[in-house]
Amino acid sequence: MAEKILRVDMSDLSVKSESVPTAWQGLGGRALTSVIVAAEVEPTCHPLGKKNKLVFAPGLLSGTRAANSGRLSAGAKSPLTGTIKESNSGGTAAQLLARMGIKALIIEGVPTACQFYALKVTTDGVTITPENDLVGCGNFEVVEKLNLVDNKECGLISIGQAGERQQLAANISVKDPEGKFRSLGRGGLGAVMGSKGIKYITLDAAGTQKSVPLADSDKFKEAAKTFAKALLDHPVCGEGLGAYGTNVLVNIVDAVGGLPTKNFRYGHYEDHELISGEKMAEMISERGGKVKHGCHAGCVMQCSQVFVDKNGEYVTSGFEYETIWALGAHCCISDLDILAQADNLMDDIGIDSIETAVTLGLAMEAGIIEFGDGPGLLKLLDEIKNGTPVGRILGSGASVTGKVYGLTRVPVVKDQAIPAYDPRSVKGIGITYCTSTMGADHTIGYTIATNILKCGGFVDPLQKEGQVELSRNLQIATAAVDSTGLCIFVAFAVLDDPTALPAIVDMLNARFGISLTVDDVTALGTSVLKTERAFNQAAGFTNAHDRLPEFFTDEVVPPHNAVWDFSDAEIDEFWNF
Repeated sequence: MAEKILRVDMSDLSVKSESVPTAWQGLGGRALTSVIVAAEVEPTCHPLGKKNKLVFAPGLLSGTRAANSGRLSAGAKSPLTGTIKESNSGGTAAQLLARMGIKALIIEGVPTACQFYALKVTTDGVTITPENDLVGCGNFEVVEKLNLVDNKECGLISIGQAGERQQLAANISVKDPEGKFRSLGRGGLGAVMGSKGIKYITLDAAGTQKSVPLADSDKFKEAAKTFAKALLDHPVCGEGLGAYGTNVLVNIVDAVGGLPTKNFRYGHYEDHELISGEKMAEMISERGGKVKHGCHAGCVMQCSQVFVDKNGEYVTSGFEYETIWALGAHCCISDLDILAQADNLMDDIGIDSIETAVTLGLAMEAGIIEFGDGPGLLKLLDEIKNGTPVGRILGSGASVTGKVYGLTRVPVVKDQAIPAYDPRSVKGIGITYCTSTMGADHTIGYTIATNILKCGGFVDPLQKEGQVELSRNLQIATAAVDSTGLCIFVAFAVLDDPTALPAIVDMLNARFGISLTVDDVTALGTSVLKTERAFNQAAGFTNAHDRLPEFFTDEVVPPHNAVWDFSDAEIDEFWNF
């Protein structure tokens, strides 16, 4: 089956199937979404207008039996940051698109009628139909009413109420194998999907092969086996993440003074053990939930989980460290049950749990509710769900909320909320926050791996030396990994196990019948970063935007009394490659 590009124009409800241009044939995931956005979207356009485009692309290894290869990328100009944006997610969509031979799904234009639509994607193409019944529904009601909860051959990409209202923190939700949702979370891509008038997209791969064709199946199997072993043998990938989820990091990051507490006033949270991965695993086990759970087929790490209430009823799945930190230490709430309820609400509303939870901390900073007010936090999420005036402000993210309420202590870079690591105590991640092409983002160059977990060596998180180079190398590597469809957590094994990266290269070669080298993979990552930066520069971004808020420079953070002490010139050195 030859791969194809599907192009949907919502201005006239037309669909075209195109052959893959030669320049795009070696690209997938983030590399492909960023190249398409850079080539076809005017950098200065309004992100919610007709000139923006929303691109979905599976990774280069999606649809194969490679471990942890089920990530889907989505790209557009971000309405939250104004920069180029790629977000990726687990779930079933990437593998289904790959099985149908769809290299990318490009959605352009905006409807001329005030109407939402549903897209049905099959091997025959795309069907567009008006959708009225599910407008106003949350994601959970959408998947239930479409009878897709248990349908393994049909995927779902949808938006909740936040996306319908084009709120800047809205995400796009992707159905996982158990009918729950994973998120294309950051950058407000749900608002872009809402601006296109699309409530949901179904992906029906019935009748296709269970995996994509391979140029050399024997070599692929051998490389895939080596790669899976590298993951399972690694203490982070094969042990820590499966036992405690990403929330294993709460106690670890708190111990090094990097757990931002009470809107980044402190690096230590006195109740950290009550919201830790260890405590969460204990509660899940006692209540009959699932400590280990995969967000997509073929996951060997199983870092997701199913969190249940005291009666054993489902509350949330994929209860992540960043969300728990922001609702917990950042907002000073130590009740995991309340945090889980909040996570469930955000999944249903379809709104980024990092951006929104950081914003809720700013609502506390502004005095709308008090720090530590769990019930009040849940009520604010209802305000977002219902689209009240306060809810519309909070749903627009941390930067907008800070401006509306006259706050100076607003932890954002390029208008995107800073995640769960204080850049003063973990200086490498601060360089990543500054220089990321997509606003503050931890996954784009996860220096925590080396600064704290000591994967791939050790660079002292409290010292400046080596941090720029560390962030640069990890951002290049991450851009390449994001293009394969592999989970970014494979990077832990890649940093430590000399067999992991060659195995990835061997899988790519066996998949497509090509002869890539490790240097080619690095070159791909470099090209992606430069493409994204060029788009941002054309959109009006300069080095002056690669900066942390001034309170990080002016205030020390206990317990180490660390401060952000990089000069502008030192930060700008990042781009000298």
